[in-house]
Amino acid sequence: MNMARLAAVDAAQAARVLNEVREARLAGKRARIAPRPVIEQSWARVLRSGVDPEQARGARLLSAEEVGRRRRESPLRHVLPVLREGLLSSVADVARHIMVVADAEGRVLWREGAPAVLRKADVLGFEVGADWREGAVGTNGVGTPAVVRRPVQVFAAEHFVRSHASWTCSGAPITDPRDGRLLGVVDVSGPLETMHPATLAWVDSVAKLAEARLRELHLTSLERLRTVGAPVLARLEGRALLVDRDGWTAAVTGMPYVRRLPLPNSLSPGRRWLAALGSCAVEPLAGGWLVRAADETGAAVRMTLDLSRADRRTLTVSGAAGPWSRELSARHAELLLLLAEHRAGRSAAGLAEDLFGDASRTVTVRAEMSRVRRYLGALLLDRPYRFREDADVEVLLPEEPSELLPHSTAPALARLRTPARASAGASPGTECEHPVRTE
Repeated sequence: MNMARLAAVDAAQAARVLNEVREARLAGKRARIAPRPVIEQSWARVLRSGVDPEQARGARLLSAEEVGRRRRESPLRHVLPVLREGLLSSVADVARHIMVVADAEGRVLWREGAPAVLRKADVLGFEVGADWREGAVGTNGVGTPAVVRRPVQVFAAEHFVRSHASWTCSGAPITDPRDGRLLGVVDVSGPLETMHPATLAWVDSVAKLAEARLRELHLTSLERLRTVGAPVLARLEGRALLVDRDGWTAAVTGMPYVRRLPLPNSLSPGRRWLAALGSCAVEPLAGGWLVRAADETGAAVRMTLDLSRADRRTLTVSGAAGPWSRELSARHAELLLLLAEHRAGRSAAGLAEDLFGDASRTVTVRAEMSRVRRYLGALLLDRPYRFREDADVEVLLPEEPSELLPHSTAPALARLRTPARASAGASPGTECEHPVRTE
């Protein structure tokens, strides 16, 4: 049965049919008509989350202060005019719809539309600051599109919670055009009689217009930053970039173009260590940063790989930007230990042989090395993989050779744990240069 077509012709009949389907599923019985796959999958998720089908528990409303903070920080504030113009026209008022805009966490931040429908929405808790995630209020036009990341229309008893069955909701996700990150959901809702099959396509089209506007704003901001910073960049020697507050690149000099420079969560002016460039001088510009990579030719860089404890593996780097440390996963500790042993370099096939006894598993090795380079940056070279030549690399070993990464099953680690091999390098628990070098 084409439920959308039936609902357009006879909304009341379609609502009765869907109510029978819902009741049968909740009772564990086979329904004579199967729900749509997107709805059936949503119901399954909601049942696992423990939502009461008779009354959604919901979370406490956000305070006015918290709503205000989220509105100020949400990129969706820039596209509210697009959403209003596209969805709150006179046609929408006649049809008795409301528009709801929620953030990526399902919290309602904006709600506008027909006053009579807004009052009905208040009764359902569909108000500013409310939590409309699937796990809070069941299948709905805000939470479900956020999960499946595509437009979804939820009609009548397709809503999981009984009190919502008198509504029809059409929601579409809005994503960041730069990286695909979910920013929120825009939803058009109203009483059952307002249901129309074309509503979903309408909402989706306006959501795409909002994404296009976000893309336009991003490009405009980069162009503005480029205009301000280009004269400064032209006078510089060496490697430098102009990036916005999120690290997106406006211009570069002295180096290949990179689309985005990974930045720490909190960046301040001064000498800083950035994984992609190493030691950098960071200066604020209107709307972004001027990042100058330091020329560290001849500068001492010391790396200490501490494997002396079986339960904690750390890497400490000391350079021109000052020391920093990182706790390592077992896999990354294995890779860095192998590179400390093979200072001349190791190919992906060689590392795969060392780790798995299978030189063909290069895809796994390359993926892990890519992750290592995110924090080591210019200190790690490739083709073959190796540490920078002027870096002093130390390894701290455990007192007992058998305690060297004891959970590792890598063939190369088994060889390094032998007492004879360990005694050929550093004394246990001490610092020395290349303690497990074998070249």
